Amino acid sequence: MVLSLVTALVRNLVAAPAAVLRSRGAKDAEVLALRHENAVLRRQIGRVRYEPADRIRLAVLSRLVPRERWREVFAVTPTTLLRWHRELLTRKWTFAHHRRPGRPSTAPAVKQLILRLARENSNWGHRRIQGELARPGYPIAPSTVWEIQHTAGIDPAPQRSGPTWSQFLTAQAHGIIAADFLHLDTVPLKRLYALVFIEHGTRRVHLAGVTAHPTAQWTTQQARNPAMTLGSRMDSLRFLLRDRDTKYTRSSDAAFEADVEVLLNPPRAPRANAICERVAGTLRREILDRILIYNQTHAHRVLTAYIRHYNQHRPHQSWQQLPPDSTEPPAPATVTNLQAHRIRRQPVLDGLINEYRHAA
Repeated sequence: MVLSLVTALVRNLVAAPAAVLRSRGAKDAEVLALRHENAVLRRQIGRVRYEPADRIRLAVLSRLVPRERWREVFAVTPTTLLRWHRELLTRKWTFAHHRRPGRPSTAPAVKQLILRLARENSNWGHRRIQGELARPGYPIAPSTVWEIQHTAGIDPAPQRSGPTWSQFLTAQAHGIIAADFLHLDTVPLKRLYALVFIEHGTRRVHLAGVTAHPTAQWTTQQARNPAMTLGSRMDSLRFLLRDRDTKYTRSSDAAFEADVEVLLNPPRAPRANAICERVAGTLRREILDRILIYNQTHAHRVLTAYIRHYNQHRPHQSWQQLPPDSTEPPAPATVTNLQAHRIRRQPVLDGLINEYRHAA
């Protein structure tokens, strides 16, 4: 075994110098023999199948052989060799680390803002949205806005539906004020009546008065109180919503100026005046069901204190958790570090209700 390995090694060592020292004529003869053998093999097979490694080797060798001799040396056409070489260059120069050509893609936050503007404004087209985005500093092409809307399945503005019920009612709410009577019973089981007004737009509540005998004359006189406190907001009122109680008269309706139209609820339909009915329920749950009322003066004082809390401090979901009398725009409040600020409790109505503020 060892002897055969040594013999093969010596034979290879001797053959290598012999190949180097071989004469040029012998090399040319060997090349001619190989070419003839390739020609014979080509006649016997239809098509030669080259592996990727074979293509690379032939493409590299083609650069060492003159082009006019390619047809004689290689079994493929020159066009194929050039194509293989172009593929090698393509794989090398991929420019994977370079930025893709063309404009950069739109940021996801901008796309979400475009879709939000389209949802919240049904009559805005892509050019109107593009102009609105330019104001806060988002320059974008109108065609890009249209493409984002089209991809999200949002139709053009004329084909979209009109405002939603929430948008429609919110827009109409600023011109409506509603009135209703609220009854409460005292400790001696005497029934009192409170006349309450509420502005639909701001949810601001007004207490007109409290009485044990709500006559038409008393209602007319008390209706002037909220009309005077409304001040400049009276110009925006267009409708007075109330029920068909006989205590309301033309004189009480006239307290809200002549251009205010009175809308009457259908008989036995409290849902037609749902906002005012809800305020009455809030008054009962949060204060009247938790305190004993002695007389008319006590009832007026309790309702006045609670309505002051309701208008100036109590948060409202429809007003972005701000009170109706807030002068701030409806926006979320800033986050406060409670470790650096102390919270002070301010009791209302001897602690039945509490208000919390930052300590001075």
